[in-house]
Amino acid sequence: MEQELIGRNAGIVWDLLNGKKSVELAHLKKESKLSDAEFWAAIGWLSREDKLVFNTEKSGKKTIKTYSLKN
Repeated sequence: MEQELIGRNAGIVWDLLNGKKSVELAHLKKESKLSDAEFWAAIGWLSREDKLVFNTEKSGKKTIKTYSLKN
């Protein structure tokens, strides 16, 4: 995968997170409309740039995973 494509995909994910407190992982992945490889490469790009916060919370028996942008 080209670096330029990964950067563009990271922008898509960033735009989906921008202005939101947090977004559930499954929703973020669905809304991005990226393939698995493209999505995780974009997450890696944003993580490497230290722009993401990842949280895992328990709600009863359900585990909720969310991403948000660092302030």
